Amino acid sequence: MTSGPRAWLRRHPFAADALGAGALVVAEVVLTAVTPRDYWPGHPLATLGWSVACAAPVAWRRVAPWAALAAAVATLAVPLLLGPAPTTQGLTFMVLTYTTAAAGPPRPAVVAALALWVPVGATSALTPPDGMLADVGSAYLVVNNLLVGVVSYSVGRAVHARRASTAALRERARTAEENQRALAAQAVADERRRIARELHDVVAHHVSVMGVLATGARRMLPRDPRVADEAIGTIEETSRATLRELRRLLDVLRTEAEPAAELAPQPGLAGIESLVEQVREAGLPVTLRIEGTPGALEEGVALTLYRITQEALTNALKHAGAATARVRLSFDGGGVGVEVVDTGRGPSAGGDRSGHGLVGMRERVALYGGVLRTGADPGGGFRVSARIPVEPRDAATA
Repeated sequence: MTSGPRAWLRRHPFAADALGAGALVVAEVVLTAVTPRDYWPGHPLATLGWSVACAAPVAWRRVAPWAALAAAVATLAVPLLLGPAPTTQGLTFMVLTYTTAAAGPPRPAVVAALALWVPVGATSALTPPDGMLADVGSAYLVVNNLLVGVVSYSVGRAVHARRASTAALRERARTAEENQRALAAQAVADERRRIARELHDVVAHHVSVMGVLATGARRMLPRDPRVADEAIGTIEETSRATLRELRRLLDVLRTEAEPAAELAPQPGLAGIESLVEQVREAGLPVTLRIEGTPGALEEGVALTLYRITQEALTNALKHAGAATARVRLSFDGGGVGVEVVDTGRGPSAGGDRSGHGLVGMRERVALYGGVLRTGADPGGGFRVSARIPVEPRDAATA
């Protein structure tokens, strides 16, 4: 639970320990009330005041443990100067010993226990017994106090060991749960890949059939329109089946973490000019040069060129500083290329100039069998260059 008294006390350790110190004082008052008046250590009000002073270190046991230990040892002057000490003094020493033993490593816990109980033994040896303890010797009190210290320390170390064991078990359970989730996710991913491969084969078969039928229909159309019409009808049915399989394939490959797809048309080569204008208006001077004659490109290739230009100009705008940039598109018979060069601070500017953005570019280019080169430009700044082989539409149709 995240609310309630326990949760509030966990969030405010000083308040919880202050309540614990008050409980010790209440215990002192109760013990004094049930003790015969002849054995009272002194005036009740003076006893209550010293009781509060001796219990005060408990309130600081977790906020400032070593300061609390020093304050507790300082209260040992009470029996030396004023006679019998209040009961809260012994209880405070027990609580502080338990706290240091339960919270820290063994060595600091031992040092804290010795710092507390060695002065207690010395004080017991120097102070003659009084009141109800007058019949016992100082040696008995020394041994009794040291045994109390040993028991308090042992209980604290036992609690520390139990906490460590519980934490280790929780960590082991958390690791096992994470491994189980990872194995389950891996199994789902493997199954999705298997289904995707099968659907890919189905889609490839349908597309091949449509290509063969389209070729046959085109050739039979002048000679036998009826046969060509039947082939076109088969192409229609096959294309619908292929579209359904493609949707299933995309559903298999899509993950829940992916954002919803945009319904607007994806940009292409025509969008690069408007992109350059937008970046220029944002404050980065950009020039665009086109070499060769742009031909008919596949939509995916055109979108890849646009995304590479967009990513490179965005990185230049963010990280190049006061610089200029130039974009060059080149078209030839074997492929299409794009080059984005800025005159900024180079790869040391950080950001996506050496990170995930370039990884995404490389994946897009590799999908179409292209090559991406990035790095420092010889003239200064940063350079992104990509070339994608393009098969002529006529050759693809043939």
